[in-house]
Amino acid sequence: MSRPKVNAITAFVPAKDFEKSKSFYLDLGFEQTWSEEGSACGLRIDGCSIILQKFYVKEHSENFMMQLIVEDANAWWKRIQDLDLKQKYQLGIANPPAMQPWGLLVLYLTDPTGVLWHIAEAAKT
Repeated sequence: MSRPKVNAITAFVPAKDFEKSKSFYLDLGFEQTWSEEGSACGLRIDGCSIILQKFYVKEHSENFMMQLIVEDANAWWKRIQDLDLKQKYQLGIANPPAMQPWGLLVLYLTDPTGVLWHIAEAAKT
């Protein structure tokens, strides 16, 4: 028996300071697609979406991780450095790309709330 088709999957990303987090994501390159009066907004980048929400529980937020698969992790690292995102947003983690044991080149970046992003270069086949 076949199942109905899935069109997308979207994570609800927590934000301690909603406006600061939204600004971070816009600087990173996301575009806002909708907004709900400072409590949530849709953000999209190259057809991939998240929902940023004004929600904060320290233990949840600092254990929340997202992965963004990109074509060139080094180019993303250069963009992050050129925008001085670590200093501008006082980010806890902004580590340059490094090859991981599982075969992906990954840079690690926390957002202003502490959400850890794995920005990983697509494996070459």
